[in-house]
Amino acid sequence: MLTTVCPKLPMRHKALTLQYYIKLGFENKADFGNYLILSKDRIEIHFFEFVDLNPLDNYGQIYIRTDNIDNLYQELLKNNIEIHPNGHLKIQPWHQKEFSLLDPDNNLLTFGQNI
Repeated sequence: MLTTVCPKLPMRHKALTLQYYIKLGFENKADFGNYLILSKDRIEIHFFEFVDLNPLDNYGQIYIRTDNIDNLYQELLKNNIEIHPNGHLKIQPWHQKEFSLLDPDNNLLTFGQNI
């Protein structure tokens, strides 16, 4: 039986990754030097060190479901989190209300809620 999924994303600089995700409300669950595990509510995101990563060549993406997207969006705006230029909060044709962010390594984080 499958119980959860924990995406793994590349990071160039652990300190920058940690700083960014702390601003998003994540906590540092575990630090293994070149491997980092961050958590918020019921999700975990794992990060592996990739110092030679060119962010422009990074296609790391995750989709995070939420049950209160409007509050999350407003909270991030209040904390001066930059929203992806093409990813502002909107209702998509696939019946999801979504917005997106890019982290310091160009990993795309899309947050969505069923409507």
